[in-house]
Amino acid sequence: MRTLAQDDADALLAFELANRAWFERHVEARDRAFYSAQGVARHIADYLDRHAAGAWHPCVLLDAEGRIVGRANLKDIDRAEGSAEVGYRIAHDQTGKGLATFALKNLIELARATWQLKELRAEITHANQGSAAVLRKCGFVHARELPRLAMVDNSWVDGALYLRDLRPA
Repeated sequence: MRTLAQDDADALLAFELANRAWFERHVEARDRAFYSAQGVARHIADYLDRHAAGAWHPCVLLDAEGRIVGRANLKDIDRAEGSAEVGYRIAHDQTGKGLATFALKNLIELARATWQLKELRAEITHANQGSAAVLRKCGFVHARELPRLAMVDNSWVDGALYLRDLRPA
């Protein structure tokens, strides 16, 4: 896993296009303008600007051939509160291989070592039980319900907030 780079645009667009239908079954759809070379370039520039400002840490997961097989982000980093939200996307053909757990463990370490954070948040839809299992496996606990969390397939879906305390026990 490494930090996203501007020259990842072509590979990121291929990853997002190949997995678009899979992702949109679980999370809110991206704007249609995203799915173009210019859209992805703007997306990456925005994420890298947020990274430079200390508000995000966007990462990609690569396979042995250097193909993007996943994404993982620390987002909405709040240094004063010591918190951030985690998010990740794994290619449909790579699910069940431990990549989400790998990505989340790396985000936890990044949050501790690089950003000195005390708490991580994750918001997931109830239909995304695979992510719920990964969150629990990595020490996140269910904190509360989130009604109308996201618009998925033209319908509002409920979800849940999970929290992970990063402070030493």
